[in-house]
Amino acid sequence: MTFNDIFKSSFLENITSVSLLDMLIAMVLAFGIGMFIFLVYKKTFSGVMYSSGFGVTLVALTMITALVILAVTSNVVLSLGMVGALSIVRFRAAIKEPLDIAFLFWSIAVGIVLAAGLIPLAVIGSMFIGIFLLIFVNRKSHVNPYIVVIDCMDHESELQATQYLSGQVSRLVIKSKTVRKGAVEVNAEIRMKDGNTDFINVLADMDGVNNAVLVSYNGDYMG
Repeated sequence: MTFNDIFKSSFLENITSVSLLDMLIAMVLAFGIGMFIFLVYKKTFSGVMYSSGFGVTLVALTMITALVILAVTSNVVLSLGMVGALSIVRFRAAIKEPLDIAFLFWSIAVGIVLAAGLIPLAVIGSMFIGIFLLIFVNRKSHVNPYIVVIDCMDHESELQATQYLSGQVSRLVIKSKTVRKGAVEVNAEIRMKDGNTDFINVLADMDGVNNAVLVSYNGDYMG
């Protein structure tokens, strides 16, 4: 192979396979929609500890996916090579919140759709998904389950506390009960009738009740 053969190779021909304008439009839109996904994630986050790094990852993932798909659509041979290269990649980061998976797939899908040239689908679809998440994830309802932890002195105070509690809520299910000498601890799952939580104050002031705790239950932990 001579020096002239290098300039005649298909490697240099691939430089113009994707126009500069297409790359610029795809990257700018990927960044803009990625920022929108990041803001929706920030507004709808309901976990224990917010991670700004995950939000930045959503923006970067949208742009990286668009970059990869632009390369794939420009060359069939390159697409086969990328499939083989990406198949050996292993990601071991733990996803703690189920909703985070939806945001990851959202970012990847937007990158793919943008790189494919379906800009209206990416923009309008992202708007619908964002509005859906903002409405349903942030909606608070008294129907959501709660865990009540009651620390009583004896069996009589336990019966009195559970009878009062059952009359204040729409549903009461005993999840666990711990009995020690001079102490009884009851963990109960409840469904409240409304958003009023004053019953927990009355419950804590009852005779024989040392303390009462009300905890929102999201399925990740139990009191």
